Amino acid sequence: MASQELPLTESFWPADGSVPLRDLTVGDLLREAAQDSPDVVGLVAGVPGVDRRWTFAEMLADAEQVAAALLARFSPGERVAVWAPNLPEWVLLEFGAGLAGVVLVTVNPAYQPHELAYVLGQSGAAGVFLVADWRGNPMRASLDAVCGDLEDLREVIMFEEWDTFLASASTSGVLPDVGPDDPAQIQYTSGTTGFPKGALLRHGGLTDNAALFAAVAEIGAGDVYVNPMPMFHTAGCVLGALGTVQARAVHVPVIAFDPGFVLELIERERGTALLGVPTMQIALLEHPDLESRDLSSLRSSVSGGSLVPADLVRRIESSFGVQFCIVYGTTECSPLVTMTRFDDTPEDKAETIGRAMPQTEVKIADPITGDLVAPGVVGELCARGYMVMRGYFEDEAATAEAIDADGWYHTGDLASMDERGYCRIEGRLKDMIIRGGENIYPREIEDVLFAHPSVADVAVVGIPDDRWGEQVAAFVRINGDDLPTPAALSAHVRGQLAGFKVPRTWVFVETFPLTGSGKVQKFVLRDRLLAGELTPAPTPHDGERAAPRGVA
Repeated sequence: MASQELPLTESFWPADGSVPLRDLTVGDLLREAAQDSPDVVGLVAGVPGVDRRWTFAEMLADAEQVAAALLARFSPGERVAVWAPNLPEWVLLEFGAGLAGVVLVTVNPAYQPHELAYVLGQSGAAGVFLVADWRGNPMRASLDAVCGDLEDLREVIMFEEWDTFLASASTSGVLPDVGPDDPAQIQYTSGTTGFPKGALLRHGGLTDNAALFAAVAEIGAGDVYVNPMPMFHTAGCVLGALGTVQARAVHVPVIAFDPGFVLELIERERGTALLGVPTMQIALLEHPDLESRDLSSLRSSVSGGSLVPADLVRRIESSFGVQFCIVYGTTECSPLVTMTRFDDTPEDKAETIGRAMPQTEVKIADPITGDLVAPGVVGELCARGYMVMRGYFEDEAATAEAIDADGWYHTGDLASMDERGYCRIEGRLKDMIIRGGENIYPREIEDVLFAHPSVADVAVVGIPDDRWGEQVAAFVRINGDDLPTPAALSAHVRGQLAGFKVPRTWVFVETFPLTGSGKVQKFVLRDRLLAGELTPAPTPHDGERAAPRGVA
């Protein structure tokens, strides 16, 4: 624990320097594992019908060949994109790029042509690795449609021709010197509020963040980490790919999230650790195979990436019989900022995002004045330390808006810190609803609704109102077929919160629009409602049924 007197008198937690930073490069991290644990399996293909495994020594040998093949085409510092699902070759490319000093640009395989063109163009990617198509997305055709407008793009490498790519490796065997402060990746933000920005992340920030995560999550040698998080996201390619190498654990990247296949992999590989965003955890809990699979090896489950309702925490621990913790982070912080610990109380694990990670400063500041707020007061969560991005790639204005002159990264998340340093997320600064001068935080309404037995998931937003400025709207996904009425849900909320926080608009949906990393895109819900694409349920008298559900 940091040298901090408790109870806190202001919402600030200093960096805990008791755990040293190692400041390794991505390549050196793998070199260490291959040297001290050469015959230990480090990578297993999480692909249906495929049984492929790599020891750490084999991973390094393949990654060095990838690096040599990259250097036959690109110079250190150039950007190379990867546009594919969680193939094991994705992992080998990540380490190969690290060894070659090439900056990896990660791209969501669900992107459509204009999104792809934006990321490749904004990053100035000189090359791109991709699959021909994925889940109905004609990726090669999409690239062909936009590559004429991409002046910097000169190399297209198909994963279907991976062996040919490896065979083109230079025979010189000379790899460049790569330093921990060199850029390793450009990770594009998830886009829950609009067009993404490219966070430029350095080697040392990624490897140390992964190492600290593995330590706090108690992942070590002999563990098997089943990873359904997409590799284009920091949770997948940092916490998963780098964290397991640091821990000398087995990494099983799941090609794409399918709850039945994830349960199968946990059983087959004797998985001990799992990380999944709340939507994934809910899907696992609801899957019909849950009871028939042998999940006795599973020891821990981690969630984060979006708000984790307290009731979901309790369901996960009781259903899986695991230790559970919550992580909080942002792409711009490589990614982790705070985390609960397994030995925290059930209440803290269910209701907070924990305390700051080692070597990380956290404060809660008044979003208007920038002053520290008192414990328990809601403000903007800010973080500072080794893990903060170098900036948004070629976007000085956005960087200056996100990182202040003192080096604090402003997350845009509303949070509070109690007198022990434990933080709670109250919502997004931009999502805060102001109704008639009253500040309303969607998180507290979502928590109340999630505890209702008929509610499977919920998202709360503010919508314009001529009289009040904004009103509260709730988008609800129901458990099963028994639809509650808006009147019943309103009464449920009113029983626990002030009347002005009760949603005035209710929309029942079958699905939520999600980012590739599983976050609910609230701005899409709001825009579809305001455009008339979603129909609010009528507010019926008691006893009337709600309107039919739609698909958001």
